[in-house]
Amino acid sequence: MNGRMKQKSKAILALLSVVLGFSCTSKTGSNLSANPASSETLSSWNEGAAKQGILTFVHDATDKASPKYVNPKDRIATFDQDGTLWVEHPLYTQAMFALQRVHVLAPQHPDWKTKEPFKAVLANDKQAMAKFGESDWEEIIGATHAGMSNEDFLKIAEQWLASSKDSKFQRPYIELIYQPMLELMGYLRANGFKRYIVTGGGQEFVRVYSDKVYGVPPEQVVGSSILTKYEDRGGKPVLLREPKVFFIDDHSGKPVGINLFIGKRPTAAFGNTTGDQQMLE
Repeated sequence: MNGRMKQKSKAILALLSVVLGFSCTSKTGSNLSANPASSETLSSWNEGAAKQGILTFVHDATDKASPKYVNPKDRIATFDQDGTLWVEHPLYTQAMFALQRVHVLAPQHPDWKTKEPFKAVLANDKQAMAKFGESDWEEIIGATHAGMSNEDFLKIAEQWLASSKDSKFQRPYIELIYQPMLELMGYLRANGFKRYIVTGGGQEFVRVYSDKVYGVPPEQVVGSSILTKYEDRGGKPVLLREPKVFFIDDHSGKPVGINLFIGKRPTAAFGNTTGDQQMLE
C-alpha cells in the first residue's frame, strides 16, 4: 500500500470511528424504516460495514428515542471536495484552471517567458511543474485569480468550467462526481442534515457550481480564499481580489474555518486524506 492510500485509509478510519461515533459492526435486526429512505438508499454503495454504519448513524440521529438523537438545528455534515466528491488526479481541477489562465494571460506578461514558475508552465515542462512547492502555487494563484473584481472572477471560472474537459475522461469536470457521495449527500439532506463543503480549494471557485452540481448553495461553501477589499469604482461598489492569501482551509485550517463560517461543530464529516484529518477528529 502506497503512502497516499495509507493516508486515505487512516482518514476513512477516522471518519467511521471518531466523527460519526458508531461501531463498524452491523446491528442485526436494526429497524431503519424511520428514515425517509427507500430500498434504493445508497444504492451505489457496497453492502458492508461502511454503508450499514451510515444507515445506523442516521437512524440514531433522527430517532427521538435514541440517546444519540440530534436536534434538527444541529444536524450538520461537512464534506471535503477534491478526491471526496469529485476527481483530484492527476491534478486538482482548480490547478488546471490556474495553469490554463497562465497561458491566457501570458501576452500581457512577456517577462513570464523567463520567470519561474511561469516559464515552466508556458513551456509545459511537466517535470519542473511536478516540483512546484507551495510558494510557486501561491504565485500562480495570485497572478491568475486576482487583479479583478470578485464578480469578474466568477464569470471567468464559470466560462472555463463550461468549456473545459478532463484530459483522461474527456468529460466536463463538473460531471466527474462520485455517484455514491451524491447519494450520501441526498440521503443526509432527506434526513434534515445541512450539508457544507469544506475544501482546501478556492471558496469562490467552488461556489460557481456547488448548487448546480451538489445542491449545496454558495453560502454553504467554506474554502481557501485570497484577500478582497471594497472599492468604489466610478460610483459602482466592487470587491477587488488581491494577490495575497487570506485563509488556507486545509489541515488544521479546516476546523478553524468551520468555526469561523459555520459556528457549530459538525455531527458528521467526510474526507479522504490527511488534509481532512483535523476536521474528522
